[in-house]
Amino acid sequence: MSLNFVDGKIGCNASIAENVVIGEGASNKSALSQVGDNCTIRSNSILYHSVKVGDYFQTGHNVVVREKTIIGNHVVLGTNTVVDGNVEIGDFVKIETNCYIPTHVKIGSRVFFGPGVILTNDKLPLKQRASYEPIGPIIEDGVTLGAGVIVMPGVTIGEGSFVAAGAIVTKDVTPQSFVIGKAASSQNAPEILKEKNIALSWMKYIDE
Repeated sequence: MSLNFVDGKIGCNASIAENVVIGEGASNKSALSQVGDNCTIRSNSILYHSVKVGDYFQTGHNVVVREKTIIGNHVVLGTNTVVDGNVEIGDFVKIETNCYIPTHVKIGSRVFFGPGVILTNDKLPLKQRASYEPIGPIIEDGVTLGAGVIVMPGVTIGEGSFVAAGAIVTKDVTPQSFVIGKAASSQNAPEILKEKNIALSWMKYIDE
């Protein structure tokens, strides 16, 4: 077993595969990662510092969980899934292969994500960077998201709702709803979207 483990705690009966990193970027004792009992973390997965994982956690291969993420008990993260930090995930959650969860997201308990689900948190990518605040979706208890669902920033999907495969969710969903379909249209862009793309880190190099 080749394990790069940095200052953290692993519970009993954990199965840690080769090339797993736990505690990436830890610089002090307050940033320790914690992994619960009976966990299975498969090869080439990375858990950053300040990650807390409950019991019976499982990953596929190549999973990334960024810092300040809290994950409950009996959670599965499928192969190539990325949790980008500052995320809360409840208990009994199954997230399939190739899902993306950005920062500032809350996911309840007994939730299912099909393969390729994408949550978003940026309403204006590379616009308004100086005033940007990410707003991730809230996925309440008992929600099912089918394969390839996309959820837009700040959207709440109510308890017990079922979102069919391929849907694009742009508005809040009331509890116990069935959501299906997607549509796209073209129109003149509002002024705010005509701003040239720029990241904060680029500003000192671009003179406009």
